[in-house]
Amino acid sequence: MDDYFSRARREILPHLPHQLEKILDIGCGEGVTTALIRQQNPSLMWAGGVELFQDAAAQAEKVMDKVWCGHFEKLSFEKEIEPASLDAVLCLDVLEHLEDPWLAVKRISPLIKPEGRLIISIPNIRNWKFIRNLMFKGDFKYRDSGLLDRTHLRFFTRDTALELAEIGGLKVRFICNAHPWKPFDMRNILSQVTMGGLDDLMIKQFVIVACP
Repeated sequence: MDDYFSRARREILPHLPHQLEKILDIGCGEGVTTALIRQQNPSLMWAGGVELFQDAAAQAEKVMDKVWCGHFEKLSFEKEIEPASLDAVLCLDVLEHLEDPWLAVKRISPLIKPEGRLIISIPNIRNWKFIRNLMFKGDFKYRDSGLLDRTHLRFFTRDTALELAEIGGLKVRFICNAHPWKPFDMRNILSQVTMGGLDDLMIKQFVIVACP
């Protein structure tokens, strides 16, 4: 759990807008991703975060301008943010923990500038290991982390994740493997041989970029 709160999400850096002045990180942890973004984007003037756990939120307050602490679905943080004012909203491994992630995206989307981006990271329930374990072992046991994290309330495939990203009126511009395989990884070889036909069975986590 310590690593969960303190690990910077470097994989989303290439997907950020070139111009960054205001961002919001839903499930910001200790704010380490925002701290990294600040280092690389001196133009960033304001960063807000939403975090459930008090200890992590207290750490995030050291690097963020505003942190709302509490359960996302019970907070009214969007009332304090001007519509169409954010360059980026980050939802990294958070939507699958919510009771109603579709409503969450509907709340977030109006806050994004016309040239801004919603960046989502979300697990892929269609991963072959999960299917194998379910079919041949009857394994649907919740765990402390991973695809069957015991705090996951919702599960998504590529198609349903895309629908989620667009439900607030945004349009998906890009979707990719959150953790690209190395050149000689068998998954990368299979992806090339099948022209991506097996990707949805091998990818564990998607990064989705949606824009107004």
